Amino acid sequence: MRVLLCALLAAWMPAALAQPAKYPDRPIRLISPFPPGGTVDVNARILAPAVSKSIGQQVVVDNRAGASGIIGTAEAARARPDGYTLILNTTPMVTNTLMYSKVPYNVLTDFEAISILSTTPSFLSVHPSVPARSVRELLKLAKARPGELNYASAGVGTNPHIAGELFNHLGKTNIVAVQFKGGGPALIAAISGEVGVAFSGVAGAVGFVQSGRLRALGVTSLKPVAALPGVPPIAESGLPGYEFVAWFVLAAPKGTPREVVVVLNDHFRKAMSLPDTVRRLELDGIDVVGSTPEQATATLESELKKWAVVIKERGMRAD
Repeated sequence: MRVLLCALLAAWMPAALAQPAKYPDRPIRLISPFPPGGTVDVNARILAPAVSKSIGQQVVVDNRAGASGIIGTAEAARARPDGYTLILNTTPMVTNTLMYSKVPYNVLTDFEAISILSTTPSFLSVHPSVPARSVRELLKLAKARPGELNYASAGVGTNPHIAGELFNHLGKTNIVAVQFKGGGPALIAAISGEVGVAFSGVAGAVGFVQSGRLRALGVTSLKPVAALPGVPPIAESGLPGYEFVAWFVLAAPKGTPREVVVVLNDHFRKAMSLPDTVRRLELDGIDVVGSTPEQATATLESELKKWAVVIKERGMRAD
């Protein structure tokens, strides 16, 4: 009997020891592939504490900036698919693959999309020294001075770059992009007057409009933005058909178990539904979405097709 019991215990112990720990059992790293101060970082910093509390482990934001988000995105793609390395990214995750000849990741095959967490419009502004008080006046000025006006971009293929080139494409203008290393540095260049025009995320930039250091001319969405009262949509104030709304996707490396993706989707969506989180995001002009993984995947696919057209017609290349 003792021999049989020992044999059963010997057979049971390896199987018991092999049982995986309940996920998560250690801190989760959330890569933000841009410097502090931009809208990706704002989303990450607002969400991380709420998700940490919900999921029972600390979510640590790790800024891995460089090459318009490519460095951090590639690092996430190479990470172990165990749910402990995630990435929060935006439009450049897609547009980089269309503008660079070689990108060390494939947006559709190297990631498991977890959720489109939120969206936000941008807004067009000018430094007070620029003699334009409306979108129409800026279009007129840009056409009268082709190639003389500059706008601040957060890097090749980033949200400000795409928003600016869409403006050039539809408005038949040539406002020149000046590339900076992230949204924060681009915003500083705009408020200092180093460049005259900016396409900025609402998050983090509204205060400079309120203080008079930037003059807002139009929002990039089709509807007004509560954080910028009295500022009309660009499409209604001189450039019909203009629309640019940035999305923010949470993703994990390809091969991350489906059950882990479901857990992460559930906790991030719960965190985003908390009244305090919603209020903080809305103050920065960010709208909560909280999509399913399937909806997130569909968004990436449709955005890839949409921006391929603009990038090709504007001849936008990064190398």
